[in-house]
Amino acid sequence: MAMAEAKASLDQHSPVEFCTLGMFILDNIDFGDSRPGVKNILGGAASFAVVGARLVAGPAHARSVSWIVDMGSDFPPEALESIKSWNTDCVLREDHGRLTTRAWNGYHPNEKRDFEYLTPKLRLEPSMLSETQVWSRTFHMVCSSSRCLSIVQDILRRRDALRQAGQAPSTTHASSRPIFVWEPVPDLCTPEEQEKFFEAIRVVDVVSPNHLELGMMFEQPGWTEENTTLVHKILDSGIGPDGKGCLVIRAGKDGSYAYSRTQNIWLPAYHQPNSSDTTAVVDPTGAGNSFLGALAQGMVSAGRAPFQVIDSVLAQSEQWRREVDAWGQQRHLPLALVCATVAAGFVVEQIGVPQISGVGNGRELWNQSEFTERVRLYTQRLFRTQDESRPTN
Repeated sequence: MAMAEAKASLDQHSPVEFCTLGMFILDNIDFGDSRPGVKNILGGAASFAVVGARLVAGPAHARSVSWIVDMGSDFPPEALESIKSWNTDCVLREDHGRLTTRAWNGYHPNEKRDFEYLTPKLRLEPSMLSETQVWSRTFHMVCSSSRCLSIVQDILRRRDALRQAGQAPSTTHASSRPIFVWEPVPDLCTPEEQEKFFEAIRVVDVVSPNHLELGMMFEQPGWTEENTTLVHKILDSGIGPDGKGCLVIRAGKDGSYAYSRTQNIWLPAYHQPNSSDTTAVVDPTGAGNSFLGALAQGMVSAGRAPFQVIDSVLAQSEQWRREVDAWGQQRHLPLALVCATVAAGFVVEQIGVPQISGVGNGRELWNQSEFTERVRLYTQRLFRTQDESRPTN
């Protein structure tokens, strides 16, 4: 294909705004003595991160969410039907010479989780991304520190090579660095990984361990908001190439905490222990992945429906305006965190992924609720309780 034809072909695709290098996995989940286990559940970091991004993108931008699903000989038809119902830019790769990647998840008290692969995994590499995917505005990764460094370097190298060959798309964002959101793999949140961890956070824009994983890495039982010394240690080391990146700590039912070198913010979970929500928390599997998928998509969704809803509800809150303005060029982050919190709320309501159903006129339901309506309800609650919530600066 001639260079001009290749560039025209690339520009015909919908611009990709979110791409995950997480794997698709079919899950078996063991809840211990609390309830019977389940098998063959649509899962893996990829599925949940994509659901989070897709919730924020909405039907109008569904095709901007891109990922890869490897289908083995045992791939269930109902799983494929569910994936197709999301209308994302999903690359399906069939290989009847292998089994689909499967894993076991075991849950314990205090949200501790054990994980084990049941079949050989097929890890995604940056070289597997299509030319459309490699130009994504955001990338989500769940991996070790070393692999994080490798993924970022490989993606930037591929983009540079395509740019030099005149094969970059004409979109404005193609000339700028993409946003990298990194979720450290739990098994390698160990003291031995600290040095590599500090190296890896310098190439990403957001690093997000959960509170237990962060504690384990620094030989502590867990992290709490009183542990500002640990937060400053990470921030002082530098997150992102210019040191302006963010640490986002996911703390389960206690919400999330986000820190930059100059600002911080706490947001409560969507489903709170004492809230009046009618839907109970059923299974936390994948909530963190969905939170980060939604966060990444939210970081490039300024001006769209979810942001408009947040702005309209909180426009009367002087405290909120001051808080958002204080983030400066990162003012989109608090709004993206609201979207991420709401997205995670959908995921915990059932075993596996939330169910989508269409209602026409550009509207859609997930678990019989509109995403933007839940954003409205959560933001109204945030506004009402802002005076009683803990200080954020």
